Amino acid sequence: MKSKRFMVAAVILLVSALILAACGSNDGNGANNSKENEEDVELNSSSGEDMEMEHSGSDEVPDGLEVAENPKYAVGSQAFITTDHMEGMKGAEATIVGAYDTTAYVISYTPTTGGEKVENHKWVIQEEIEGADTEPLEPGTEVTITASHMKGMDGATATIDSAKQTTVYMIDYMPTNGGDKVTNHKWVTGSELKADKDRS
Repeated sequence: MKSKRFMVAAVILLVSALILAACGSNDGNGANNSKENEEDVELNSSSGEDMEMEHSGSDEVPDGLEVAENPKYAVGSQAFITTDHMEGMKGAEATIVGAYDTTAYVISYTPTTGGEKVENHKWVIQEEIEGADTEPLEPGTEVTITASHMKGMDGATATIDSAKQTTVYMIDYMPTNGGDKVTNHKWVTGSELKADKDRS
């Protein structure tokens, strides 16, 4: 009889110990998984340009930026976006809120906030480069950026990848993937817009 009670007690203790061990293991894994998930979010947000982009901005423009006299897309007109600087941008209908003649640059830079290097960012303009005069800068030139289109951009050291003299547009649009209206987005060029959605 004693032996039977002892066996029952031993089984209960063993089952209890296994349950407690399983709970402890799950708690540990849950904490680790939570931490790993947080790290994944941080990695994703630092490696993707879309996630770091400042979707809406101020309607203020840099000093010295010249208003375009005869832009292809007049202020107040609508056009469709053909580029995908950000998710939900391509195919969206934009309202032109500003048109300016300048030199637009594709740049690569490391954000001042840390994270991965951003390659081939479009666009930074002449007036958003510290100390730049009116002469276009050559590819390979190292510059300091004064724009804040993305987190960690203002004050960053960048390399000019390419340049073109063009009209740049500031636009408002509703993302095609939902979300809030984007206002005063800087910048798109005329070649990244089209008047007719169905025209290639």
